[in-house]
Formats: sequence, structure tokens, C-alpha cells
Amino acid sequence: MRLAEVFERVVGPDAPVHFRAYDGSTAGDPRSEVAIVVRHPAAVNYIVQAPGALGLTRAYVAGYLDVEGDMYTALRAMADVVFQDRPRLSPGELLRIIRGIGWVKFVNRLPPPPQEVRQSRLAALGWRHSKQRDAEAIQHHYDVSNAFYALVLGESMTYTCAVYPTEQATLGQAQFFKHELIARKLGLAPGMRLLDVGCGWGGMVIHAAREHGVKALGVTLSKEQAEWAQKRIAHEGLGDLAEVRHMDYRDLPDGEYDAISSIGLTEHVGKKNVPAYFASLYRKLVPGGRLLNHCITRPRNDLPPFKRGGVINRYVFPDGELEGPGWLQAAMNDAGFEIRHQENLREHYARTLRDWLANLDRNWDAAVREVGEGTARVWRLYMAGCVLGFERNVVQLHQILGVKLDGTEARMPLRPDFEPPLP
Repeated sequence: MRLAEVFERVVGPDAPVHFRAYDGSTAGDPRSEVAIVVRHPAAVNYIVQAPGALGLTRAYVAGYLDVEGDMYTALRAMADVVFQDRPRLSPGELLRIIRGIGWVKFVNRLPPPPQEVRQSRLAALGWRHSKQRDAEAIQHHYDVSNAFYALVLGESMTYTCAVYPTEQATLGQAQFFKHELIARKLGLAPGMRLLDVGCGWGGMVIHAAREHGVKALGVTLSKEQAEWAQKRIAHEGLGDLAEVRHMDYRDLPDGEYDAISSIGLTEHVGKKNVPAYFASLYRKLVPGGRLLNHCITRPRNDLPPFKRGGVINRYVFPDGELEGPGWLQAAMNDAGFEIRHQENLREHYARTLRDWLANLDRNWDAAVREVGEGTARVWRLYMAGCVLGFERNVVQLHQILGVKLDGTEARMPLRPDFEPPLP
């Protein structure tokens, strides 16, 4: 059985993409702007041994399967086909496909590409979300290469959802607007002390110091991020106000900060640890201090926090866990915070990812030289997939603002006055 026939039996004869295989067979729409190309028999090994997204990812990252044209367009087209109400293959049809592919493809197992994190490697570092294992998981994703991140993220070097104030806003403007929005939600003013946990390359720390005269400390488990951020702080002449340290937030003293921003860290904490996480941040605030928690969320509270064998867990964010916004808000509330504001920025993250993906495609050759083609492929696939995820409400992005009351005083305005001016 030729591979094009297998493709048609699985997804139907009218797939809106072009399909080509090394055996010379073709299927789908030859006029499509995107094509799926199976370049080597090893791609079939990966796919039959791990049917679904994981096998396809392994084949693509290894270079045995390719996508010609825009990755997002290809994923959207295939998602539309997969989620149609198509009749399932009968056992007889499945057996025929297996025979056509060849039993050897099932038994001749190939090791995953080196970009895949083995669960055994993580297990050797201790329980999920122990300090040593968290550090390894963070370093896997964030210590790829500062130069690579600069190619993808642009000048802001900010790897979290931007907030687009207008349809015409650039990525840089949207990242500035996001930081300013958080600063206003936290009520930052000269002389205040800000803690930014999981600070990345110091974007929020630098913004708070430069724009609001705040004494800001950022902490990150990525050594490369901390070193890069300190150099940027020195370059901007903010050394008297801003600092980024390579350390675990759990090792910081309590009761010293007027405001805390947690931007894209809660995803790495783990659901069982979230209550203790918020309790720890509560203790680090002075009375009247505010916490702004900004993180990716599930659309419902009853969905599982992560998929152990999923592509994101194996290739992108090892041990990452997502919770529903209601559950997170309740956990903040139970830790002592009075909840004052919450908003969903789902569409903004889809647009942020589109801009990052455009940067990667524009700088593809330089990115491959910096990190290798396999890693660049991981990023191209994962960001395109996440655009689709946010657009289709598979995942969301929430900002939740809480305050540590000073007795019964919240020190909040009568009405929210957070919105920054347009750029």
C-alpha cells in the first residue's frame, strides 16, 4: 500500500493540503499553498510507533517529515479535517493499513530526536517540581541561546503574552503596553520595592525601574537569562534600581516587597504546589501590597493540568502544568489575597505567537545556525500549534490581581484606572 493511499484512508480524499511521499505517491489538493512531505521511511516508523501528535512531531523534528509553506496554515487545515465527524476506520481497514505499511515499522523502534526530554532523565532528578528538577526543566527551555531568543522575541526580549492596544500595534509596542498595564495594576510609584518572580530577561524589572523609579528585583532559574539581564541593566544605567539574580524565589526573605509580579511562572509551579506558591508570595508582601499573576490557563477548572506523554511536556515545557482561572483565583483567595481584578487575554497571546513565529521564519537560517535545525523545528511547530490553541480556546491567558489587605484597607482606587495611554 502506497503512503498516499494510507493518508487518504485516514483523513479522507479531500484533504485541503497537498501530500507527497518518498515512494512517489501523492494525495490531497495539489493547488494547496501548503504541503506535507514524507521524505524518509523512518517517518513512518515514528508515526506508527506513537500515533498522533507525538509521532508526527518526532518525524518532523528529525527531518524525516516536512511542511512546505506556512506551518500555522498547515496545522489549521489538518485540524479542520481531524475534528470533522468522520467515520472511524473499521478493524478490517486498520489491519489492511498495518499490513500495507509493514509489520517491521512497528517493531523496528527508533530513538526519539535528542530534543525530546526523556521522563527517565527527569525522574532521576527527584520528584516533580523539586528544586533540582525545576531548575533542569527551566534550563532545558530557557537556556537554549540568548541569541536565538533575540531572533524570535525581538528587541523586547520578553517571552510572555503581549497586550495589543490597537490592531496596528507592533510586537515591541504591545510588550511595552503589557509591562505598563501590569505596573498600573500594581500601583507602582517611585521608592516602592517590586519583586518579579520568574523574571526572564528582566523586562518587567527594567520597565518598573526606568518608567516608575521602582527598586526592582527579579529572580530566575535560568543562569543565561540572569547574566543577560544584568548586562542590559548596566547598559541602561539602572544598576542603582534594578537587579536580576539567578536563584529560586523560595529562597527570598518574607515581608519586604510592596508589589509582586508573577508573569509566566505559575505554569511551572505544579498544581499541588500552587497554594503554597501563593502563600509564599503573600508572606513576601507588606500589608497593602499587591500581586499580579499572569499565566496560561485551561478554559475549565476540571481539565487535567498536563499530559505526561504530550508534545509540549516532552519537547517544550517539561513538567509544565496549567490550571483553570477559577481554581487559580480561589487558590489566591485562600492564601489570603482579596481578588480585585481579572481578565482573559487569550486573543492577545495568539497574536503574540504569530509575531514570534513571523520573526522565526524571517530569521530561519540564522536560527538554525544558532541552535541547529532540530531545535528550530521544535519552536516552529510548537508556536504554530499554540496559535491554534489560543484561537480555538484550548488554552487561555489570565491576569489576576490580588491585594494583601492592611487590616481591612485595600488601598485600591474606587474604580480601576489601569489602562495605559495608547502608543
